[in-house]
This record gives sequence, C-alpha cells and structure tokens, in this order.
Amino acid sequence: MQPQKCYAVNMTGDAKQIGRSGEDMAVKYLKTKGYDILDRNFYISSSCLDKGGIDIVAKKDGVIIFVEVKTLEDSDSPFSPEEKANWRKQRKLARLGQFWLNQNRMALDVPWQIDIIAIKINRTDKRAQINHFKNAVS
Repeated sequence: MQPQKCYAVNMTGDAKQIGRSGEDMAVKYLKTKGYDILDRNFYISSSCLDKGGIDIVAKKDGVIIFVEVKTLEDSDSPFSPEEKANWRKQRKLARLGQFWLNQNRMALDVPWQIDIIAIKINRTDKRAQINHFKNAVS
C-alpha cells in the first residue's frame, strides 16, 4: 500500500487538537476517494453498551463504513498509529457500529465494515502520511 500525502491542517501539540486535525484530514481523504460522509463523532453513553464513539461513518458502493482514525505526531514513537486500535477497541467499534445501524433504521442485511485510517504527522515539514486499512476488523 502506497501512503498518501497531504498537508496537515492545525499543528498544535494538544492531543485532542491533533485528533481533530487527523479526523479532518481523514474526511478530506475519504471524500477524494468517493466516500459519502454520513456522520462524524457518533458518541454513546449508555448502561447497555460501553460508552464510546465512532470517528467517521461513511458510505461507498452501498457499504456502510465505520472509520476509526488514529493520529500520531512525529515518528518518535515506537508504535504506529494503527497499533492503537487494539482488540478491545475493535470489539467496541463493532458493537457501536451495530448500534448506529439500528439507531439510523438501516436494514438488518446492509453490508458494513470497519476501516482504520492511520495518520502520522511530521511537525517539521507540516505534512502527514495517511494509511487506509480497509475492512480491518473482522
């Protein structure tokens, strides 16, 4: 897979701002690839489900895609952004995705998948490397 390049939007050191910038870049990336964005930052806090959220809900070719965006600034870390989506997070995403489908009255047989978009931001040259892992959670 060839990484995509794009300019980063906001380069502050705050973790939440870095996450928001990563999500904004992911939305732009998905739109250039022909995805329709259906929802952003879908969050639930319920006693019946673990609280949590889905960064982006998109649709392409009739498939609903739940996108988890992981962003890291600079590559000093021994970990890649996608490694932050561990098995617990993946299980939670699957449950949240099913809840989103139900909440939005989608047919029970609608095809869906979970993708991970990993972004590494280089503060020096203000560029980002984007890797898109399609159907990353089974």
